Amino acid sequence: MQEPPTPANEDDRLQALRQLLILDTPPEERFDRIVAFAAQEFDMPIALISLIDAERQWFKAKVGLDAPETARDISFCAHAILKDETMVVPDTAQDQRFADNPLVTGGPGIQFYAGAPLKLPSGESIGTLCIIDQQPRDLDRVDLAILASLRDLAVEELMRRQAEPAPGNGDRNP
Repeated sequence: MQEPPTPANEDDRLQALRQLLILDTPPEERFDRIVAFAAQEFDMPIALISLIDAERQWFKAKVGLDAPETARDISFCAHAILKDETMVVPDTAQDQRFADNPLVTGGPGIQFYAGAPLKLPSGESIGTLCIIDQQPRDLDRVDLAILASLRDLAVEELMRRQAEPAPGNGDRNP
């Protein structure tokens, strides 16, 4: 197993993630709908919006996985944020980065992974929209375009969420 390298812009990336004030927040329907659609569209048992913090990947939205987070050093998504394009691993058993990863050899038994980086307008990739299967698969150009569109929607929702006033901080007249 290869641990994911640290991005060159790690400090800026973590600052951008933390400025979103989204880590460890309750589920939100707008994000849950995106992963539910991705799981259904691609007939995948697992779909996630994963945010990569300093030591963990935390799941803002998830289908098919009970864990709220995993360690960053075993995270597929921590590899995916290193590039702009979607990272596809058609068969984890054939990829030296992941063949002996505990997420492959144990639960949830990942055999296929595709992760589209959540790149903010400021340029930092803070996580992914990913789809996972327990059998090898592949995606064609249309599939990749659909996943990219769903990723773009997730980023739009992240930015919209950041722009919204915090609950209880609205302007109210006494």
